[in-house]
Amino acid sequence: MSLLWFVSLVSLAAASPVPLSNLHRRAVTELNQAAFEEAQQPDTSATKAFAGTLIKTADNRCLFVDELSGDFRANLTPIQIADCGSTSGQNWDVITNGKHNNAPNSVLIVSTLTNACFNFDPRRPAGNQAILFSCGGRADGGGEVTNSQLFPFNGGAGPLSFSPENEPDTCFTVTNDVIDAAPCRAGDLSQLFTFGDALSLQTSVEATQATTPVTTTPIPTTTTLDQKTTTTSASRQATVTSAAGSAVAGGIPNPTEAVPVSGAGGVLQPTAVAESHQRDDGATRAFSSVSIQAPDGRCLFIDPTAGDFRENLIPVSLVRCAGTPNEKFDIITAGKHNNAENSALIVSSLMNGCISFDSRRASGDTVNIFSCGGRADGEGETNSGQLVPFTGGTQLILAPESERNATCLVPGNNRLDSAPCAGGNSQAFTIKT
Repeated sequence: MSLLWFVSLVSLAAASPVPLSNLHRRAVTELNQAAFEEAQQPDTSATKAFAGTLIKTADNRCLFVDELSGDFRANLTPIQIADCGSTSGQNWDVITNGKHNNAPNSVLIVSTLTNACFNFDPRRPAGNQAILFSCGGRADGGGEVTNSQLFPFNGGAGPLSFSPENEPDTCFTVTNDVIDAAPCRAGDLSQLFTFGDALSLQTSVEATQATTPVTTTPIPTTTTLDQKTTTTSASRQATVTSAAGSAVAGGIPNPTEAVPVSGAGGVLQPTAVAESHQRDDGATRAFSSVSIQAPDGRCLFIDPTAGDFRENLIPVSLVRCAGTPNEKFDIITAGKHNNAENSALIVSSLMNGCISFDSRRASGDTVNIFSCGGRADGEGETNSGQLVPFTGGTQLILAPESERNATCLVPGNNRLDSAPCAGGNSQAFTIKT
């Protein structure tokens, strides 16, 4: 057991309640049964990844709800924490599709006691923003879908974080005997949970200790499930390698196990990564495993732990050229994700993601690595935000075809950014063979 794991458990244990009576925050003496049944209607046709499961914290306690801790409809109830098996209300359904969830790769967390959903409401006072509320987001049960109740999910049992899609830089966090909300912090045990008796969190923590130190810089961004569909905007923490040569010898390996990621908090899911970033073995490659040097002399660099759990939304960093695997790219001129003449995809040789431009994203975060084809789950075909002009040679103007070549990718603050094309070779990148 690592020292970090032990210290984290001690910290969490110290925050645990002693008497069970302290857990119950009863706000009403009884429910209005008719109003409760109207507001909290079960979705009997929903698709469930888990039914009646426990949700465990890193110190092996369980989440629960007291139906009388909210209002007369069992809305606004806090998500509490107690020893597993010591209270009622500890069972949860994990719903991936249904009346209140029409988003791919997202999940609702529903109490089997009250049928209410995990909900994040930033308008509420601090300390009372993570609550249970009628699924669909209307107090009377008449709502359909709200992103304040949807959380990214790839089908695994954890460890995972709960980061609401209406504010993806925020994570549900263990605070004493209740779930609160706080900025996502990679590797923070108080923000990691498992369904049932699935997995120990020790592997992820040990992996955190082994991760190469990098500089964490706040970068405004959005979260997209599909690059053709704009979703919620927010700020996130993206890992950007310093331009002052912080890319150590050997680079940063592409993980094969669940490790913390910095783009949206939570944990990398290798199965989801393999699905999202499939190598196109039949593609035509003008160059394979080459470095790309920016006009300012630095090289493009991909840190596979700096995005989300699928290795999407990774900033394209700029570093002193060192020849690491993180600096290697394939130039693809034809294939599954490129059906355009005189065009190329720039694909990371390390993790098979494409350099992508999306003008809908926040300023300073329009250029990222994303699944080739433009869909987060890897099912996309061709995306013009990933295609740039190429007719041969060793110079590239990275002018995305989605912008009719009027916008160019340029060196920014330690990462690729975008700006109007200037013409000539002042914005040309060099392929280093």
